[in-house]
Amino acid sequence: MLLVLGQWRDALFGFSAVGNAVIGVVQEYRAKRALDRLAVINTPNARVLRDDTVQDIAVEAVVQDDILVLRAGDQVSADATMLDGESLEIDESLLTGEADPVLKSPGDSVLSGSSVVAGNGRVRVTCVGAESFASRLTAEAKRFSLVNSEIRNGLNRVLRWITWALLPIMLIVANGQMQASGGWQLAISNGSWRTAAVGAVASIIAMVPLGLVLMTSVAFAVSGVRLARQKVLIQELAAVEVLARVDIICLDKTGTLTEGAIMFDAVHPLAASSRWGTDQEPGWRQSLGWFGADPNANATARCLTEEFPATKTLQAIAAIPFSSERKWSAVEFGPDAVAPGTWVLGAPEIVLDPEPRPMSPCGSVSAVLTQANALAQAGMRTLVLAHSPEMNATDAAAGPGFATGAAASDEVGTRLPPGLSPVLLLTFREKVRPDAARTLSYFHDQGVGVRIISGDDPQTVASVAREVGIHVEEGYDARRLPADPEQLSDVMDQQQVFGRVTPTQKKQMVQALQRRGHVVAMTGDGVNDALALKHADIGIAMNTAAAATKAVSRLVLLDGRFDRLPSVVAEGRLVIANIERVSMLYLSKTAYAVAISVFFGALIWGFPFLPRQLSVTDGLTIGIPAFFLALMANNRRYRQGFLKRSLSFAIPAGLILTASIVAVKTYTTFVDGFSTQDVQSASVITLSLIALWILVVVARPLNLTRVAIVAAMYVVLFGLLTIPLTRDFFNLAVPPPPLLQVTMIASVGGCLAVEILGRIRARVNALAEARR
Repeated sequence: MLLVLGQWRDALFGFSAVGNAVIGVVQEYRAKRALDRLAVINTPNARVLRDDTVQDIAVEAVVQDDILVLRAGDQVSADATMLDGESLEIDESLLTGEADPVLKSPGDSVLSGSSVVAGNGRVRVTCVGAESFASRLTAEAKRFSLVNSEIRNGLNRVLRWITWALLPIMLIVANGQMQASGGWQLAISNGSWRTAAVGAVASIIAMVPLGLVLMTSVAFAVSGVRLARQKVLIQELAAVEVLARVDIICLDKTGTLTEGAIMFDAVHPLAASSRWGTDQEPGWRQSLGWFGADPNANATARCLTEEFPATKTLQAIAAIPFSSERKWSAVEFGPDAVAPGTWVLGAPEIVLDPEPRPMSPCGSVSAVLTQANALAQAGMRTLVLAHSPEMNATDAAAGPGFATGAAASDEVGTRLPPGLSPVLLLTFREKVRPDAARTLSYFHDQGVGVRIISGDDPQTVASVAREVGIHVEEGYDARRLPADPEQLSDVMDQQQVFGRVTPTQKKQMVQALQRRGHVVAMTGDGVNDALALKHADIGIAMNTAAAATKAVSRLVLLDGRFDRLPSVVAEGRLVIANIERVSMLYLSKTAYAVAISVFFGALIWGFPFLPRQLSVTDGLTIGIPAFFLALMANNRRYRQGFLKRSLSFAIPAGLILTASIVAVKTYTTFVDGFSTQDVQSASVITLSLIALWILVVVARPLNLTRVAIVAAMYVVLFGLLTIPLTRDFFNLAVPPPPLLQVTMIASVGGCLAVEILGRIRARVNALAEARR
């Protein structure tokens, strides 16, 4: 309207409006595109058996009943059932949270999105497209939603209130302007309706806190840049704020608290261990060094290399590699070795015969199994090293060269040697991130509760929890979780560590906490975490996370360092505290704009400002100082209800300023001889001085930087009134002495009233903080 009327100088506020719109649209469009690209399956081709020929085809071309040929390193492209294979091991950790590869047998199901880590096999496709496990898992995650930001919600609520008030207030102001110009008929006939229209626009733009929305976006963006330098990617600007409000953080175990790798824990010697080898180089140490250095060693055995370096002089006569099916491996050394005979490393319940033997060098085998079971119950992965003096027991490693063992598997073609005696037990554990305990301790000190939610065994999860400083005796088995939502919420309040949790249960657990009023953060790296990350107030993905998991997360730790989260909390606190401070300035302006519009319109007074005058006072008293205030250091802890606190100051402050403007206008109404420019200039001075004192109160505690900012604004105000170029552009002049005197009295009175209001507010806030 202003551009149509030719009042381009009064339309400067349009830049802020366009900036707000562009920032909002771009942010939401980028978030939606990321979700549209969300996918679990990232392999382009699938290997299928068609017409008795193995072919590579596009994943989209796979149909039901196709036979997929799987090899190590492949990603499964569709849900299927295993037909046959050789030691086919599938990594389902991203889908289920199970840390260990799963050995598949004919008839077992194979999930789309999982990966083949060992062996090979053929599987028949049962589900493709939207019916597959991976597609069902991501369908809900693709639904578009914005992070639940208290700042953004509060601002939107204010904007809704203003929107409803705009039209009636505009009509009141327009009518007042028309009546002040001699009535509607006269104003339309002589063209003074244009002045009335400009006044109506001025009242509207003063009501809308354009700068507050823009300043909030700028504060979020600057925080995002700061965090990016610390390798934290912010995928939605408002996410910076949310982590500072979190009071419960839910953590996945595998890949989040742990690095997803196994590490050696300890040796638990048995009575027989001292028999093998010399004191300087025991035979069992040499055998463990060989198992760790074996090219065919699995991930667990490879953990031994650092603690037990291999001896180059030790040569094996024969060996049997580890297999998930038989759960042990073996090596035989010649008579010239430090410890000749056969050594077996594997699962205690498989390697050892539970039947009691009268003459066992280490005592009762059942006692060893009991000890091994106790270690396993503590969450440790436990293996036994056993020895047999039998020679030539491994001559037929690929055939039935071993004598029958009680727990051996006949169909694998290799059997345990006779006369096995346990030598020692070995324990392994998942490698916990070095920064996990320190970060969880920080959250504990900040009053943030922790829940560890994993698809792994509850005892294993509890063991990791104890290692990072969460003292629990055992984990809660999620298979016993109640179906009733309220009962589930009770369990979530009482328990801290959960195992065997399904992806759907993770989502339900997050929602159960939210029903109790908690602000929940969820961290994870697997596709099985995607639904929970989506429904949490803020989702945090590790750098090792699946692409689908990163797509639904609001934060991504690019270097996988868990200790980055305290920096995010500090940044969020800075944003919340500073935006609350800045919002008091902008909402004070909204309050006085509404009050002045209604009061002047009801009394049929002309609106006392031009739009360009309001634009410059906004810049002096709010816009420029708010930019600096929004980015300054502020580590105040989060307190709920920022909008209520802001309005409790802004509304009274706006009314105080309105009363001062009304006092100046009343004087000019009863005393003749003042031009419209004089009245507008006096109103601008009154508004500026009181609004700058509002800035002083809001900026406390003052420091040298804040004092310099406020002082600079007073200098600029003086320049506006005295420099001819700016004075002419903004239609300002120094008021006549009588009016200037009244203006100063009204301004000082308003400043004193704002000071009293600020002290009362500070006292109330101090009492509220003390009650916490």
